[in-house]
Amino acid sequence: MAIVVRTLSEQVFEIVREQIVTGKLVGNTPIRQDALATELGVSKIPLREALARLEQEGLLTSHANRGYAVRPMSAHEADDIFALRLSIEPNAAAYASTVATASDHEIAKVAFEELDSAAGERLAEVAIANRVFHTALVRPGRRLLTTQTVERLAILAERYVVAHLQPAGREDRAHLEHRELLDTWLARDEARLTTLLASHIGSTLLDLRGQFESSSD
Repeated sequence: MAIVVRTLSEQVFEIVREQIVTGKLVGNTPIRQDALATELGVSKIPLREALARLEQEGLLTSHANRGYAVRPMSAHEADDIFALRLSIEPNAAAYASTVATASDHEIAKVAFEELDSAAGERLAEVAIANRVFHTALVRPGRRLLTTQTVERLAILAERYVVAHLQPAGREDRAHLEHRELLDTWLARDEARLTTLLASHIGSTLLDLRGQFESSSD
């Protein structure tokens, strides 16, 4: 069994990232470094490294003399992220399905099972497992730039995925859609997979637009 050793910086990164993705730290919340370092029992060096990584992931913004703050979610950003996903991911996954090996199939099945088992209250795990599953449908295409782009967009989408799943019934619908996506991908049905994945991503965006409109009323 492999032993994974995480640095202090990585541990801080994961803790703060989970708080942002699950909405415990909302948009524009300032990150008070002294208080956070004391709370987590770490020095400023690993904390700064973690915050810099969170800024790179698009979760924090930094301002001269004011430090870091949580980057707010917005309808505009959701449109941007999901429009890019729609333009790349369905075709990429469809192509990958035609060249995927038996090993790739097993990886995708495991990713689905982990997404299924993460369902419920563990929203941060759901967000990560969702990203891993979607990326697993694309990676077998062996197109590095495409895979990196899909994964990057999935990372940016995680807060929005969590927000989307919170209304009652959404999680059950997502599970059924993911199961159908996996079965179609395993069957190497390019045309149907393209349609299903575009519908899956597009319906999430439509739901998010409705949520943003409701919150602005």
